[in-house]
Amino acid sequence: MLLALDTATRTASLALYDLEEDRLLAEETWLAHRRQTQDLLPTAQQLLDCQGLHPDQVTALAVTTGPGSFTGVRIAISVAKGIALGLESMPRLLGLPTLSVTAAPWLRVAITWDPQPVVVAFIQAGRGRYNWTVFSPSDRLHRPTPEEHQAGLLPDFVHALEAIQQPLWLVGEEDPALAQAVRSLPHVILVDEALAWRRAGHLAWLAAQHFAAGHQDSLDTLRPLYLNAL
Repeated sequence: MLLALDTATRTASLALYDLEEDRLLAEETWLAHRRQTQDLLPTAQQLLDCQGLHPDQVTALAVTTGPGSFTGVRIAISVAKGIALGLESMPRLLGLPTLSVTAAPWLRVAITWDPQPVVVAFIQAGRGRYNWTVFSPSDRLHRPTPEEHQAGLLPDFVHALEAIQQPLWLVGEEDPALAQAVRSLPHVILVDEALAWRRAGHLAWLAAQHFAAGHQDSLDTLRPLYLNAL
């Protein structure tokens, strides 16, 4: 049984995923309002209780590693490590970049389109800044390094989108300024925020694919992904 945890931004999310049957069992996603520390473990226990599961039946943990809120990223990673140490048997561990999770459901769809669009996943980074990464549908297990993430203000972001000479889907935490700025870019489709919410169910599904491919982290290698500030 896989437990997935994501508190990287204002959205907090948890999911339970059956690795043997390859299916999502339960998920809870909410606006955290800086209450991740208080809400995370009680919500995880509620998910387990609803499925009639005991914590020791958790055999794998997945968590978002950033970018995102400095505190939020560290909360989920710390909780995941604490759960791992508290279980009778050490579970498999995996950390995935926040934007990989944002892009994951859209990469699954984009690969079926002709021509295939690239997927640009982004988050707001505070003070008018954005972090973003470009993903190819043909490599949905790619884990971008800090150097592969881009950062900038709205004009920088729009300029980077203009430079991509193929159809692209823009997914993430939409804001009115960005929506207005990309309105004149004919090759850009901005996915509605209600559909583009990052969810732990997507994190769990993606982690399952990584585990099947033999990818895994350890307590030592599971670390936050921080980007250099502008």
